[in-house]
Amino acid sequence: MLPWKSWKRLLGSLAALMLAGAALTAVPAQAATAPSSGWNNWDCKPSAAHPRPVVLVHGTFGNSVDNWLGFAPYLVHRGYCVYSLDYGQLPGVPFFNGLGPIDRSAGQLAAFVDRVLASTGAPEADLVGHSQGGMMPRWYLKYLGGAGKVNALVGLAPDNHGTTLLGLTKLLPYFPGAEDLISAATPGLADQIAGSAFEKKLNEGGDTVPGVKYTVIATRYDEVVTPYQSQFLNGPDVRNVLLQDLCPLDLSEHVAIGLTDRIAWHEALNALDPAHAERTTCASVFE
Repeated sequence: MLPWKSWKRLLGSLAALMLAGAALTAVPAQAATAPSSGWNNWDCKPSAAHPRPVVLVHGTFGNSVDNWLGFAPYLVHRGYCVYSLDYGQLPGVPFFNGLGPIDRSAGQLAAFVDRVLASTGAPEADLVGHSQGGMMPRWYLKYLGGAGKVNALVGLAPDNHGTTLLGLTKLLPYFPGAEDLISAATPGLADQIAGSAFEKKLNEGGDTVPGVKYTVIATRYDEVVTPYQSQFLNGPDVRNVLLQDLCPLDLSEHVAIGLTDRIAWHEALNALDPAHAERTTCASVFE
């Protein structure tokens, strides 16, 4: 057995990568609880042009505000009814969510979508998620009856088949007790490791369910969900997009693709309204 200091360093490396989103997107406590600007408006009624409300699903260590400070107003400005939720909370851990067991988080999403549909009167919603938020809804669609309530799922850098964290997770067997510690302290992280029991159950029998349209938008510079190709889905009604095929100059990594990348946002917008899709290029950053 290796000494505590050795595997503590490994855990530190794992946490550093999984915390990358939090470190770059974290906002002060008062901002995280501030009212959202233009979204989560429970009086909003979908228009004929945009008949489905859009539910935004944050990533690991994110929350309903900081993950969507750019993209939510981007959608609202274009006439969508937009909503975001907090999920995966751990007792005593404020602001940083998405850490609880992912199957339970999917149950929270199910309840939130029901609330959105009841408020808007729409028969279906569209979902857009970043990182874990692009993968977790697949459990809702597959096991919690979400397929009949969702038209499309758009994932921005989703860990659909787990992550190796640049190969670091392959070292866990060499550090006795490390996997148990991660599972006990932050089960939402353990669920996202490639080969986890959760990932196996999520993907058994196929990646998709009938009736839902899937879009995955990935970046080759992703340093959190690795290899980036593991984000892509197989099945009918799937469109896998590599950001650099749209704009070779785009250098966005895992966090930026959800937080600031207007090229990714433009392609997500196309997925929400394919009938009026416009070609996404490097110039889309100005639209």
